[in-house]
Amino acid sequence: MNDKSAISGVSITRLVSSDTDFDEQLNDLLAWDEASDHRVHEVVKDILSQVKSNGDDAVLEYTCRFDGVDASAMSELEVSQDRLFEAMENITQEQKSALETAAERVRSYHEKQTQASWSYTETDGTVLGQQVVAMDRVGLYVPGGKAAYPSSVLMNAIPAKVAGVAELIMVVPTPNGEVNELVLAAAAISGVDRVFTIGGAQAIAALAYGTESVPPVDKIVGPGNIYVATAKREVFGTVGIDMIAGPSEILVICDGETDPDWIAMDLFSQAEHDENAQSILISQDKQYLDNVQKSINKLLATMERKDIIKASIEGRAAFIEVKDLADAVVVSNRIAPEHLELSVENPDALLPSIRHAGAIFMGRYTAEALGDYCAGPNHVLPTSGTARFSSPLGVYDFQKRSSIIKFSADGASEMGKVASILARGEGLTAHARSAEYRIKGDTE
Repeated sequence: MNDKSAISGVSITRLVSSDTDFDEQLNDLLAWDEASDHRVHEVVKDILSQVKSNGDDAVLEYTCRFDGVDASAMSELEVSQDRLFEAMENITQEQKSALETAAERVRSYHEKQTQASWSYTETDGTVLGQQVVAMDRVGLYVPGGKAAYPSSVLMNAIPAKVAGVAELIMVVPTPNGEVNELVLAAAAISGVDRVFTIGGAQAIAALAYGTESVPPVDKIVGPGNIYVATAKREVFGTVGIDMIAGPSEILVICDGETDPDWIAMDLFSQAEHDENAQSILISQDKQYLDNVQKSINKLLATMERKDIIKASIEGRAAFIEVKDLADAVVVSNRIAPEHLELSVENPDALLPSIRHAGAIFMGRYTAEALGDYCAGPNHVLPTSGTARFSSPLGVYDFQKRSSIIKFSADGASEMGKVASILARGEGLTAHARSAEYRIKGDTE
């Protein structure tokens, strides 16, 4: 059964997992076309081409055209380190303390992810291993203007620095010259090396290809609008990227005992991002679902972004009634949500059965919003079901690994025989003879 339930207020899709057409209805609910339209694709391709060919001049032209920033040289669009630390003094002491606390927690968590090089020696003296090194230079895209997210600076920059990235270059648009002091302060706290006030596809192009002023990077991370996402997709291969993120998602499994107002606000916390965000509540208690809907209707009018929340809830949210908590886990694994709240009495009992989720929030007191800002783990998470094969952003995303292979004479002789057989079986004679030259006693 797929119906729209409206208890004198917001209309919310209702599904029941035992219905024969549940899978089909769930597929319809989750369907999301993240591909950019043809017009956006063509605009982005032209911008990338112009920046690749004309460097700084193209970036300056697009920055003037799209952001209303009049600059005659790229030096005018670079923010000095002194200006970054000045931003620390321009924000309130309360904001500064919050940024520092969040940064320390993010840094402490990600330091646990660091990987060291390793090797081992076989009995014949052969050495095998792996060398782990940080990327040389990484680019960080940060939305600017009113859509400014200092938390994104912390979550992207700090793991890169913990990984050992030598140079971190941040780009952030300042439409009509609007500078966000919190974003600049977050850059200072996170150890960002250079900041350019440019945005859009032109900023992605500058990072990917390099210009006279912006050095090319090895990888680009950070969120952006459809033009930024399309540009990141286009330059992938020239540089690495973190991911192409879809709309934000939250899925809450609740046993019916958490305050309905808490759950309603947890659902709002993602719905307020944009109209395409998806909020899903799963419970075995039908009456509880009704209670949460009443809370939604009661609380919506108190929200500053109530129009966006309402559009998100009515367009993409759902309440799913299941047989029991085990059934709830099955449905959750099918969805593979970005954020999963286990708002139940004993979340540890469910955890071993959770196979697919970007981040798992355990217990009634663990609001997803804490993870967005200051819990410590990264808030850059896989969306649109990609948690089936992807992981949160982490230190490992800013490191690369090289295999170490050092054969002894005895090892080369013995493994040369194996390689010879396999290479000749593939018809690759040069491979075979290269290995055979190292076989002891081989005279060919």
